[in-house]
Amino acid sequence: MLASLNEADLRSLEGRCTWRRFKSGEQVLDRNSDSRDVFFVAEGRCQIVNFSLSGREIAYASVTAGDYFGELAAIDGEPRSASVVSADKTLLAAMTPDVFTEVLSRHPEIALTVMRGLARIVRICDDRIMDLSTLGAVQRVYVELLRLSKPDPVTPGSWLIYPMPTQNQIASHASTTRETVARVISQLAQDGLIARKGKSLYIRERERLESLAERLSPGNPQAVG
Repeated sequence: MLASLNEADLRSLEGRCTWRRFKSGEQVLDRNSDSRDVFFVAEGRCQIVNFSLSGREIAYASVTAGDYFGELAAIDGEPRSASVVSADKTLLAAMTPDVFTEVLSRHPEIALTVMRGLARIVRICDDRIMDLSTLGAVQRVYVELLRLSKPDPVTPGSWLIYPMPTQNQIASHASTTRETVARVISQLAQDGLIARKGKSLYIRERERLESLAERLSPGNPQAVG
């Protein structure tokens, strides 16, 4: 967000922020918090999450060094829309809403960056609503595996996920249970579509997996989970 600022402006803002370190797994923000600060991740990684009435964690996004979060509450003054947990040892800079608004007013290019970020959030939410409305649990796990996969830099035409998230993390993003994720991964491995080696998951037949994701309907008994 602040990439367009010169060194002097950056140092000035640095002094107007409150800096704090968090341990891995420590809560940074609670959804019920009355804080309206914007947070910049200087080191580490944070997970933006929510929890269902049954207590199941639903992951929204992972925020890494160089990114920011908390802008919604700073802009509209409403309560937080989610909770935040540090995923690693993390160093954060907290900027008050007044300072944040001042930065946006003085620097239109930063305001445009924030607007693009908010537009991206809306699009991601639209996609997730569509997935939850039209896809079964098994299908959502397929889609999440495809989303996580990247081209294998060593083997042309091959795809891999590295590092492979835990089953709980995949379940959280796919809005299902860990047991469903375990069952899906086991079945895909048996069918030869994927293979696990160390911290990597190799997708051997991406086109078949894409076909399964498209073909499986919410009414299919396999989609329950």
